[in-house]
Amino acid sequence: MFSKTSLTLIALFIGSASAETIRAKNLGEVFGEHLDLEVVVNGKRELFPLLPGTKCPTGHSCRVRSIGDTTISPMVSSLKNNMKTPLTMSMQWNEFNTNLNTVVNSNDYCTRRGAMTRAAGLAAGVAVATVSKPAYAAETKEVKMGSDTGGLQFIPSKTSICKGDSVKWINNKGGPHNVVFDEDAIPSGVNQEKISMDEQLGEEGDTFVMKFDTPGDYGYYCEPHRGAGMNAMLVVA
Repeated sequence: MFSKTSLTLIALFIGSASAETIRAKNLGEVFGEHLDLEVVVNGKRELFPLLPGTKCPTGHSCRVRSIGDTTISPMVSSLKNNMKTPLTMSMQWNEFNTNLNTVVNSNDYCTRRGAMTRAAGLAAGVAVATVSKPAYAAETKEVKMGSDTGGLQFIPSKTSICKGDSVKWINNKGGPHNVVFDEDAIPSGVNQEKISMDEQLGEEGDTFVMKFDTPGDYGYYCEPHRGAGMNAMLVVA
């Protein structure tokens, strides 16, 4: 779908590292200077903007460029000039630019992550209506119930997710286990019974999945092994 040059730009945009690219140190920081990477394309030297904070890749030449107006991301202009496919005409550039600017300017991890996912989807040709759905940028994190050596603990003992994400608890060792949330250690208004497990998982590999839409701290424990200290914390941002 994309030319070799376009793929290179998209790789730089989504932060994919290769032998000749470096990840941005912090997408939430806005720097006064940006670097343009010098690349020879079809015998012609061209400049392509790197993400703010990205160092010049080893073995390449870069030029410093001062950015005064960040209304239109320089990455957007480069992509539009180098994508030689029908997608160039159909792509929602304003939406793409809005998400790209959010990635660079926002100080909130969950906001940046969602904008990055949506922008990458738009660059891949996904419809705006699809990437705009909350579930599009959602993730699922895994927590083991019981350590690999049979220890009575949740691994990890603290999990951080974004609003709308899910957690999958996997019965590992030392079962049976379950997940029961402490009604005194969850956000106000959350139904403790609804997010807790009614049964215990006895077979290794059994899972329990729950989606969380209310930000806050959630304390939970394994009912059969609470006395042994099998408890953990979930943070929803």
